[in-house]
Amino acid sequence: MGRGEFFAFLGPNGAGKTTTIRILTTLLRPTSGRARVLGLDVTERPGEVRRRIGFAMQTVALEGLATGRENLELMGRLHRVPGPELRRRVDELLELMGLAAVAGKLAGTYSGGMRRRLDLATALVHRPDVLFLDEPTEGLDPQSRAALWQELARINREGTTMLLTTHYMEEADQLCPRLAIIDEGRIVVSGAPAELKRGIGADTVTIQLEAAEGEMATRQDAVARLLDGFSPLQGLERTDEGVRLAVVDAASTVPDLLRRLDGDGIGVRALTMQHPSLDDVFLRYTGRHIRDEAADRPLEIGW
Repeated sequence: MGRGEFFAFLGPNGAGKTTTIRILTTLLRPTSGRARVLGLDVTERPGEVRRRIGFAMQTVALEGLATGRENLELMGRLHRVPGPELRRRVDELLELMGLAAVAGKLAGTYSGGMRRRLDLATALVHRPDVLFLDEPTEGLDPQSRAALWQELARINREGTTMLLTTHYMEEADQLCPRLAIIDEGRIVVSGAPAELKRGIGADTVTIQLEAAEGEMATRQDAVARLLDGFSPLQGLERTDEGVRLAVVDAASTVPDLLRRLDGDGIGVRALTMQHPSLDDVFLRYTGRHIRDEAADRPLEIGW
């Protein structure tokens, strides 16, 4: 990862995401190899690493019987932020996270989205150079998730380096210019989301055919014969309502495809196009859909 980058780390359960994060945040000693954060070896200089990173875990870690402001002040004192600077920083973060109006209320009374934003603020109170985010929007409703995305993007634009683990493909796609997919402890592919999706190849065109009862198979056979030798076509699959085609550059191919079908008297009730998604990339390299993977277990840290 480069300084200032927003990087996503994806993988199925048991792939090694959480173990990697725990090593990088000095919560777990590596059994072999070396890991560096900001050029610092996490085994040889763990104290320096901890002072320069922030960590927002999947499980919100707040004191419910303290106010929002008190939670931030406590974390700032633990990081030894000087008093006058801490007061300014707390005010700044409460405003940034949209929590200034409820700063005096107990954190235990906050909604899920508010608690998540406050937890993120506690990870930022000491101005970390690198912020680790482990499933930061897990359990949030779509509106709260979108609001948190905006906050994360803004924090990154201000210069904070971020490493994100998530099982929301749209989250990684929208926020991160680069990502890596890990499986069985190894990075199997990495790159920009757009490049990875292009590498999957064909778009998917799903066609619902007009057919009388009992005639669908005949219509499907006709489509298969008609498109035999059609150069953009990479595959044809029969469905209950018609056919599903794998085609190169669907946007430019569909007009010609429809002309061919119409010219042969084959009626079309509906047509949909779908470009390759990050879930398709995930499936290719891990053999599983990310949506079929439950979120990793929260970190269990004893003191």
